[in-house]
Amino acid sequence: MIAASVFVIFPLCLAVAAFSDLFTMTIPNRISIILIASFFAIALLTGMPLAQVGSHAAGALAVFVVCFILFATNTMGGGDAKLLTASALWFGLNPAIVEFLGYVGIFGGLITLIIVMIRMQADTILAIGLPVPNSILMAKKIPYGIAIAIGGFLAFPSSPLFMTALQGLK
Repeated sequence: MIAASVFVIFPLCLAVAAFSDLFTMTIPNRISIILIASFFAIALLTGMPLAQVGSHAAGALAVFVVCFILFATNTMGGGDAKLLTASALWFGLNPAIVEFLGYVGIFGGLITLIIVMIRMQADTILAIGLPVPNSILMAKKIPYGIAIAIGGFLAFPSSPLFMTALQGLK
């Protein structure tokens, strides 16, 4: 049961956040709250050592500090900062967080380039009637929650919780 929650909660929250960001340019706070609360519940139920929980919290704190600076300089949205911090909690302060953040950076850059190219052709897209969300065509922001979700999906199998849950199935 605990393994199932590990395999479902994190990816589902990221998927909901990505779709919400794509269509509304917002990431609901409840998604970050669910990620944080479920991490601590799973850590408690699996008997994760306190030192390891602290390592996960330290990784999330490091990401939060950087995200706070990016938010304060109006470089990153608040929802993106909260989602990235809550997601980092699931990876902890180990090589998996570097993999996660690397994927987020790579796909964030690719998504930004694609959206900028789409916006350059907004008049043509609107004239043809292609079904592109208005948030992509008209908004000034980039829905970075999509990149966070993709990075999370790709790096999740390397996360300590995923590996622990996988071992519990054997």
